[in-house]
Amino acid sequence: MTTAFDPIDLSGALLANRIAMAPMTRSRADAVDRTPTALVAEYYAQRASAGLIISEGIQPVAEGQGYPSTPGLHSPEQGAAWRAVTDAVHARGGTIFAQLMHTGRIGHPDLLDGDLHPVGPSAVRARGQLYTLDGLKDFVTPRELTADEVRATVAAYAAAARNAVDAGFDGVEIHGANGYLVHQFLATGTNHRTDEWGGSVENRIRFAVEVVRAVAAEIGPERTGLRISPANPYNDITETGTEETYTALVEAVDPIGIAYLHLMEAAPAVRELTVVLRKRFSGAFVLNPATEGPTGAAALALIEDGTADMVAYGALFIANPDLPARLRNDGPYNTPDRASFYGGDHRGYTDYPAL
Repeated sequence: MTTAFDPIDLSGALLANRIAMAPMTRSRADAVDRTPTALVAEYYAQRASAGLIISEGIQPVAEGQGYPSTPGLHSPEQGAAWRAVTDAVHARGGTIFAQLMHTGRIGHPDLLDGDLHPVGPSAVRARGQLYTLDGLKDFVTPRELTADEVRATVAAYAAAARNAVDAGFDGVEIHGANGYLVHQFLATGTNHRTDEWGGSVENRIRFAVEVVRAVAAEIGPERTGLRISPANPYNDITETGTEETYTALVEAVDPIGIAYLHLMEAAPAVRELTVVLRKRFSGAFVLNPATEGPTGAAALALIEDGTADMVAYGALFIANPDLPARLRNDGPYNTPDRASFYGGDHRGYTDYPAL
């Protein structure tokens, strides 16, 4: 029987275990040039015992930033700063992928430089508010990307993926979940386009497929992952035909031969679709399961019963830098301090004790 503590071959890279650190925004990059700091390097190095670390969301282009103090991978300075992070992780025997996250309409002009404005597949404003450096503000109506801009955005993902590998990352994960740009193209509530990227299922999955294909062509499919979250309403997402859409998406990207598919379950009721998509994908299947409270040791059974090849942990990894060791013994666990999740200094970031 395969367990979470057995190694796994991830498209030629041998990982020490099947426990992944899920991507989590921490908003601790330099607020001016969006570079990760020495504290960021320490944070990830502390968690290098994960079989796979997936970084916080990193914007591939400047207008892809949706939150204060999130890092980028679109300038030489950012690439150089990320090299210190990847070197620190590798020095402790870890493997780290960069998550490329373009937030699309989830953003605000106050977070962007110059006259940049949030963009999306269509000019559909999200309900709600987001944090800016000046406090909570309403979402704005995004500017609809032109066809040429859609193509340029696909190319920008590939360029950021190249920057990631040059900065020492072992690969990249394309963020196609949680209501951000790729998800906005997939969802009928945010994609009202009538051109080749909107309308039919085939057209709505096109942007995601083109991004995956472009990144895989740039850095190799063995260094490419994709994260999805079917039926996830986060960030005011509404979608119809969920099973048809995601089945078509997985069937379209599977022949590309990417390293893994990372599925974040929106609710326990999605498990049936999770199983369907797992069967349609021939690479490694990483699952961030829907659970009551933080995902705990009980979720490791999903590896033993074949539901997933790897299980991704979020909040519990924030509070427990040596989480694999704690999971092996089912504790004890430090309790995550949610008040310090976003922004701030070392408190609630690098000061959680190891066993």
